[in-house]
Amino acid sequence: MSFVTNIDGVPVYTTIAEAELWGSQYGLTGYHTHVINGQVTYMGGVDHATITAAMNQGPVNTITIQQVQNVQPNIITSMTTSGSSGGGGGY
Repeated sequence: MSFVTNIDGVPVYTTIAEAELWGSQYGLTGYHTHVINGQVTYMGGVDHATITAAMNQGPVNTITIQQVQNVQPNIITSMTTSGSSGGGGGY
């Protein structure tokens, strides 16, 4: 996973797939965005209140190695695409 940072204890990632996979641990669906250092990043869950409530309840699903590996090709494609377009400018 391409972890960027934490905001209020919640991880932020470079791809939607990574954010949604992280959120799936807590039964969350969807995602929302944050701009960090000029780059759009992704956080699992639709808003912080929903995320906080889910995290307080604890994980309900376990992320498997296979799930993480399935997200990896998306990360590489994402990085290659943004690199070829001048670093993903325009955000």
